Amino acid sequence: MRRGAVVGVLLVLAFAVAAALAVQAYETARYHRAQADRVLRDYASLAAARVAQRSAIEIFYAVKPPLQAIQHAHEMAPHKPLPRPADLHFDVMEHEFSIAPYIRFTFRMDLATGQLQTSGHTVPPGVRKWLIDTLPVHTRTVYDSSWHMGSILGQPGWDRRYVVYTVLRDSQGSLRTALGFETKPAALRPLVVHATEKFPLLPRPLTGGVEYDSMGSIIITDRFGTEIYRSAAQYTSPFTARDTIGTDMGDLYAQATLRGAVADKLIIGGLPKSRLSLILSLLGLTAVLIGTALFQLRRESQLTRLRTDFISGVSHELRTPLAQIRMFSETLTLGRVRSDEERRRSLAIIDQEARRLTHLVENLLHFSRSERQTSHITPEPTALGPLVQEVIDGFAPLAAARGATLSAAIPEDLVVTADPGAVRQMLLNLLDNAVKYGPTGQDVRIGATRETGVAKLWVDDGGPGIPRADRERVWERFWRLERDRESAVAGSGIGLAVVRELATLHHGRAWIDENGPAVGGGTRFVIELPV
Repeated sequence: MRRGAVVGVLLVLAFAVAAALAVQAYETARYHRAQADRVLRDYASLAAARVAQRSAIEIFYAVKPPLQAIQHAHEMAPHKPLPRPADLHFDVMEHEFSIAPYIRFTFRMDLATGQLQTSGHTVPPGVRKWLIDTLPVHTRTVYDSSWHMGSILGQPGWDRRYVVYTVLRDSQGSLRTALGFETKPAALRPLVVHATEKFPLLPRPLTGGVEYDSMGSIIITDRFGTEIYRSAAQYTSPFTARDTIGTDMGDLYAQATLRGAVADKLIIGGLPKSRLSLILSLLGLTAVLIGTALFQLRRESQLTRLRTDFISGVSHELRTPLAQIRMFSETLTLGRVRSDEERRRSLAIIDQEARRLTHLVENLLHFSRSERQTSHITPEPTALGPLVQEVIDGFAPLAAARGATLSAAIPEDLVVTADPGAVRQMLLNLLDNAVKYGPTGQDVRIGATRETGVAKLWVDDGGPGIPRADRERVWERFWRLERDRESAVAGSGIGLAVVRELATLHHGRAWIDENGPAVGGGTRFVIELPV
């Protein structure tokens, strides 16, 4: 028992260790996945930054030539009106796209006085006011003197305008004159298209051979949320990042989204697969195996206890007849009998107890053969009536010693295909149970009937009966009713188990009749044998 408890504790500890390892494996997998997700989000940020950088470069090189042409015209004739857009002459060879067709007017503005001069299309008053109010502030807060340009994307009165300018300094080095032009915002789309579709989202060493057009999607918007550009394919994934193209480039924003399906190829070794289902399955399997082991351990503990009870019961059953045989044989040997009647009585008791020992030993031998799976029978046509009478005659002394009366009603022509020794053993076990656990003076009846292809042989006793819940368990090895364990009646717990095993060897059955004996109380045990 103590060893079983130790093994049980060890199994529980083994499960606890397995659970701890499963949790650790799950946490490790989660950490690796979080790291992979972080890398992919970094990749998305890098993609957005690359799109923003390329777009800024495209815009810069598209607006630089007309700005230089306007600045050159101003330097050549600072007091003359600026050339109209159609009169601007600049080299567009250094860039594929020319912004010239989109320019609507050129302008010059004195930042100190707010005087604004324009050439080209008529400028609406609202746009003129917006430009006079916005340019001085923009030059002070946003203008990038290193790039020598600035741009403003606005919508005065819901009229979308894109203004590009540069600023000249006066003799004191202060920003004094703003020169530039206004163009249609639609001119930005070809520029960002060129920036996004001609260059990969990520450096090629990071892409793992993924085609550029299937890597992700791009959206370019302005600060008002108006879309400038949207790639043809759009994807939804958690790996999305946003970056600014630059406040000096019109306050545009680039959003890049990596396609979830290619994320596995962007990570060296692929994305860590979820091991949760596998871990839970293995943990569940471990729990089932440990539960099975604990059940078997508990079963073994029960069997050990039952075996101990069995040995104790068998020892008691052996000791009682042996003590009787020894006592009466000593009485006869020492000549202590006072009459022939006492001599005959002593010899009868020795014979009776010897029969009990023979019956018990037969049970033990069959049980041993059953344990080793070497039990076998030799069926033959057997007349059931004479065999039952023979059993009754042999068992009558034991029954009489316990005040029981035996009777039988067997059809004379009933012949079964059975091993006579096995049938005798089954009947003796049932009769022994009946007289052992029944009351003194009871009638024990044996009967039989022929039915379709089988014969039913039964034994009725007048005992207290067997509870319905225990009527199947009594056939198990070593098992005894609770009331019998606590009584003074000795028993091995294998008698009924031997009956059922021998019936099964005959391809028959053994059970307790639900209705009980036809007369009186007690229990009816039924054996079914082939005819």
